[in-house]
Amino acid sequence: MNLSNLKPAKGSKKGRKRVGRGPGSGWGKTAGAGSKGQLQGSGYSRKRGFEGGQMPLTRRIPKRGFTNIFREEMAVVNLDRLAKLRKDEIGPQEMADHRLIGSAADKVKVLGRGELGSAKTVKAHAFSGSAVKKIEAKGGRAVVIEKD
Repeated sequence: MNLSNLKPAKGSKKGRKRVGRGPGSGWGKTAGAGSKGQLQGSGYSRKRGFEGGQMPLTRRIPKRGFTNIFREEMAVVNLDRLAKLRKDEIGPQEMADHRLIGSAADKVKVLGRGELGSAKTVKAHAFSGSAVKKIEAKGGRAVVIEKD
């Protein structure tokens, strides 16, 4: 067997339906569009979400709240998880290596749950106030990485 002999499985390929080609085809005259009504005319195109005149789902469901389109998603890491790392300097790359965040490319925010065991330099894109206090109380530094 080689690439020149390959063929699709039998019955997997089917010719397109040719409508409006006479009464013998079974798809003649109205070409499958039926008779009368808005669906049968030439040039008809159904709008996205149209439900035949029924109130569309997007208009039936309640709408509440606000979606900020400028929101920046950040990976969140707490101090108790950083305390388990045996490094003096911790940045997004180290966090990603130890599976604390998904990827080193993620923006990281450090939160203040837990305590650090020793002085560490922590680099992240954002810190909570309590996290900065706890890091500096142990003699460490909270370094903010500039956003791109």
